[in-house]
Amino acid sequence: MRIVSLLPAATDVVAELGLLDHLVGRTHECDWPAGVARVPVVTSTLVDQDALGSREIDAAVHHGSSIYGLDTALLEELAPDVILTQDLCDVCAISYRTVTDTVRVMDIGPTVLSLEPSTLDEVLGCLETVGAVLGVDARDRVAALRERVGAVAREVGDRPRPRVAAIEWLDPVWPAGHWVPEQVTAAGGVPLLARPGEHTRPTTWQAVHDARPDVVLLMPCGFPPDRTLRELPDHPLPETWVLDGPSYFNRPGPRVVRGVEVLAHVLHSIGGEPGPGEAFKLAPWT
Repeated sequence: MRIVSLLPAATDVVAELGLLDHLVGRTHECDWPAGVARVPVVTSTLVDQDALGSREIDAAVHHGSSIYGLDTALLEELAPDVILTQDLCDVCAISYRTVTDTVRVMDIGPTVLSLEPSTLDEVLGCLETVGAVLGVDARDRVAALRERVGAVAREVGDRPRPRVAAIEWLDPVWPAGHWVPEQVTAAGGVPLLARPGEHTRPTTWQAVHDARPDVVLLMPCGFPPDRTLRELPDHPLPETWVLDGPSYFNRPGPRVVRGVEVLAHVLHSIGGEPGPGEAFKLAPWT
């Protein structure tokens, strides 16, 4: 089985299913696990996140043409049996239409599987969906992941629940929707500004203040914590944490479960300390 992943979350799924040795192509953003670095890269981006600020990046990805390129020649050379892609967000990865249009004119004939989860349950269900196509029974893996979420939810069940504003982009301010409100709930918080499964819209810092959060979580899409720390808002906020969005919150892969565990520590100081780079508490605003 030869697999090409055009979505970092799908690469996470392939790794969780124990099939990383079958991965023959990946995106330029696939960065986990470490062994994926050996896999050829078949996509590129026109946006330099290190050179641009959040407002400039937003303008490029939401108001311009496609920001991703697909190396058609390399894709054909790799001759995959299965291509994993998505149709949830053209900003997050190369679009499903681009992939299918490319495959239609190529003589490789792979199966194209689009992953489109919008809730926590659907994210975990993707393991079974992909497993069925790749010939792996994922039910035990999914059950183990669900149990980890359930264990956290039980431990925080009787604790006071802080009001939580999760932010997935800084300029403009964009609340984290889809599965993130469920992650917050499972970790013992009350999610604000977005409902489970919701594809959110930009808001304002004033709206964040008006929601009266006890805790603000900064998890910009595609930004590791060190990148987020370079562009913090200049607005006074309550208790604020910078989290590893790409690893545990932005991508609909199995590591969202680790995100729930990290949040449980952030909100209730339960479980082990977050690992290096997983979460940073900012100093109080002055």
